[in-house]
Amino acid sequence: MTSPQKFDPPPVPPGLVVVAEMKHDGLSQYLLDGRHSFSADEPVESGGADDGPNPYELLLMSLGACTSMTVRLFARRRHWPLEHIIVRLRHSRVHAADCEHCEEKKSMLDHIDVEVELNGALTDAQRAQLKAIAEKCPVHRTLSSPISIATTLAPVQRTDLDARLDEALTETFPASDPTAVSLKP
Repeated sequence: MTSPQKFDPPPVPPGLVVVAEMKHDGLSQYLLDGRHSFSADEPVESGGADDGPNPYELLLMSLGACTSMTVRLFARRRHWPLEHIIVRLRHSRVHAADCEHCEEKKSMLDHIDVEVELNGALTDAQRAQLKAIAEKCPVHRTLSSPISIATTLAPVQRTDLDARLDEALTETFPASDPTAVSLKP
């Protein structure tokens, strides 16, 4: 294996997230938002190369980051002695105890456990209020609300961004060289 190569992503317009395959025969993905680039993948045992967090890990990381940031902002505004926050999350699928389709054997619900550790000389009342605030972070609200996701097929029309992304990926991963990649400078 040769040393990892740096991927130089093309610019992405603000407000747009682009996800592109790293290699056409794998599951590794580039994630770009215009300011950051990193990778996602599945573990080796699931057919990936473990080049980055899997999609559910990314989802948990988003919820955990939003939870921590929301709690921090709330405590900061009130000048509370919150020293450090740690959020631990776990995703699972559980049987739906009271579901509309209980007769279906595959009636499962996604479940996320969130544990928030609040370090600092906080009162019990402050801790309780911070727990309540943790459950109101924007990502938590999005995940626990009805959501509409509209998927469309893009026209087969190459944009400048598409061409630059293909060029950068081809330079980083020539067809005959399945080299590992590092998104870190």
